[in-house]
Formats: sequence, C-alpha cells, structure tokens
Amino acid sequence: MSHDLSELLAQQTSGYSLDQAFYTSPDVYAQDLEHIWYREWLYAIPACQLTKTGAYARVQVGAYNVVIVRGADGEIRAFHNSCRHRGSVLCKNREGAVAKLTCPYHQWTYDLDGRLIWARDMGPDFDPSQHNLKSVHLRNLAGLIYICLADDAPDFDAFADLAQPYLEVHDLSRAKVAYQSSIIEKGNWKLVWENNRECYHCAGTHPALSRSFPLDPAVAGVSADGSIPAYLQAHFDKCEVAGAPSKFVMAGEAGQYRLARMPLEAKALSYTMDLLPASKRPLGRVSVPDAGTLLKFHYPSTWNHFLPDISLTFRVTPISPQETEVTTCWLVDKDAVEGVDYDMKRLTEVWLATNDEDRQIVEDNQLGINSPAYQSGPYSPVMEDGVVQFVDWYKQTMLRGLGPRAVAAE
Repeated sequence: MSHDLSELLAQQTSGYSLDQAFYTSPDVYAQDLEHIWYREWLYAIPACQLTKTGAYARVQVGAYNVVIVRGADGEIRAFHNSCRHRGSVLCKNREGAVAKLTCPYHQWTYDLDGRLIWARDMGPDFDPSQHNLKSVHLRNLAGLIYICLADDAPDFDAFADLAQPYLEVHDLSRAKVAYQSSIIEKGNWKLVWENNRECYHCAGTHPALSRSFPLDPAVAGVSADGSIPAYLQAHFDKCEVAGAPSKFVMAGEAGQYRLARMPLEAKALSYTMDLLPASKRPLGRVSVPDAGTLLKFHYPSTWNHFLPDISLTFRVTPISPQETEVTTCWLVDKDAVEGVDYDMKRLTEVWLATNDEDRQIVEDNQLGINSPAYQSGPYSPVMEDGVVQFVDWYKQTMLRGLGPRAVAAE
C-alpha cells in the first residue's frame, strides 16, 4: 500500500504515538531509509575493533553494503563493498582481516586505501585509476567511527566539537572490545528507539538494570522545559570540577544528539549486580568513582554509556519494516585481562538481560500495533518526554527530507 507521507505526517497529533503505517508499512520504511538512514551520519563501530592493518568490519544499511578497513597508514576508511568490475562483494564475512581487498569473482585487487592495483586482461587502454573503490564518508570521533552514505554528507563538525571533550576523558583509543552481542528485535526501528527513550517501563521489566540505573525521568528524559533538578546539577558540577565534562546538552536540528553525565543509583559504581566496578582497571581518566554514566545518543543509529571503568556502545540498524538489529559492544582498557581485571559474566550479565527484556517489549509492542484495532495513544508528559522528543525529531527530519511540499502540507 502506497502512502502520501507528507499527508500522514501532517495528521499526527503531537504527544501521541505515531499512526500504524509508520510502524508497519513497507512504503514508509523505504522512505525512512531514503530520508534518514541514507542521509544522516550513522554510528558504525568502535575504532578499537580494527586494531591491525587490514582488519575490517562490514556494515549493512538497507541496500548499502559497506566495508570499513584499517589501512597500512593506520587510517580507517570506508568503501562500498562492491567491486568496480561487475559488482561482486569483496568482503563476505561480518569482520576479518585481509592483506588486500580482493574480489573473489575475478580477483580484481584493491589496496587498503581503495586504489585498484591489479586487474587481469583488461587491455592496453584500461586505466585502473578510473576504477577505484567508491568511498563512503567516515569520521573518527574520539574512537567512535561514524559513516554517512549520502553523496554530500551533512555537517558533522558541530556534533564532533560538542561531543569531543565529553568523550576524550574516556580514552577510547586505549579500549578493546571485550564482548559484542547482536540481536534481532522483531519490531520497527522507531519502536526500538521509543523504548530506549524512557524508563517508564524499567521498574516492572528490568530488575537487573534497575539496581543501578535511576528511574528518575530527569535522567532518562530530555528536560523538555529546560529545568535541571538540584541534585543533578550538583552531580554535573562535581564531575566537571574533576575534569569530566558532564552538563546536559542537546543540540543538532530538532535535538538529534544529547550528552549528559548522569549519576547511577546510590552505591552503584557500574552496571553490575553487586554495583561495584565491572573492571578493576579503569578505561579512561574519570577520577570520580561515582561519576555515573555519560549518556550519549545520536539519532538515528546509536545510544551509549561511558563509565569510569567500562564503556558500552549500542548500534541500531533497520533490517525490514518489522525487524531491527541491535549491536552492543562492551569496551574495557586494552591492558585489562579477563579473569584478572574483569569476569565476562559479571561484565555482561546486566545488559545482556536488559537487551533481551527490551527485545521482548519491542516485539510485543509491534504485535499489538499490527492489530487493526490499534489507535495511537498519548505519551506520559512526566515519564515519556524523551519519547516525545524522539518522535518530534523523526517527524521534523522526515518533513525536511520530503522538501517544500511536505513543509507546506504541515
């Protein structure tokens, strides 16, 4: 079924969940890809995932297949994973290591910087320089790799300039991936985000996480009225005096990204069942043991938690109108030794459980929305202001992508 998206967007009631088509329609999903996922900067991987020359990771976003690789010069680059001969994929595994990027079909061979360096029997007039791999925009933000699929990428500097001081103290250049988990949630990508943007559900759903993560909506939300509770301001001030940027900031068009260093529950120092640090060897230079977690989101692809002992990155990737992949990386200091500085079960158990609980929530939500009886309902202004903010960002971003006609319709 085809939908006039500008008309659908104009019909949405502010403060209410979206109409059914936004969560179920293949046509709306295709337009989500076109106007958001193929245009915006997307978090891809932690840079420390690619430690050696030739190490690569493959990322699929809609129809685009991208390979991210570390070159001999140490630089990380991204390319469309498609040979310039007849289009075969170059790297088929999710990650790996190669000396060169060699097409398995006819062995066209590319250097790690994307230059075509060997192609057999192409004749005397063949110019290899005209057939290098197609580049994908890439930025390394303090150890976090972002890519953009658009021909002309939107500005990244404003976000980078804001986020860099917050992230620098976590020394992600010293990190290693201790564990990585990828799950498929059978729900639309917007439902994954809506669930993430509130803790209205946490007390009844996340017993492990709720031991350490506060249920206060001021922590999970966006302070829509601009107010900051006194205890949060005191926490920001304490951390900033110690050299860890912490104050709440939300910026970008329609609030695309946010950073704030939020306290955990009393006595909690990390996301562990015993509330103690998950790693004895800190990751970074945050000297306040109870600094809590630097919460960072950047729509549409990532939310993150950066703590004094560990960091966690979460990547959201749409798979289909009703499927979304969520990939989580647990980062520890590169010199931390499993079994000495950290125990894998203790490191991962809280968020493995939380991710699975969230998967069930999203899937149940999708099943209910699929019913012909579904009707959009009101968000809680107290507990779900973060959801309202995300949905408003989505609507405004789609309207911008659709152009003047959509703005007029609004």
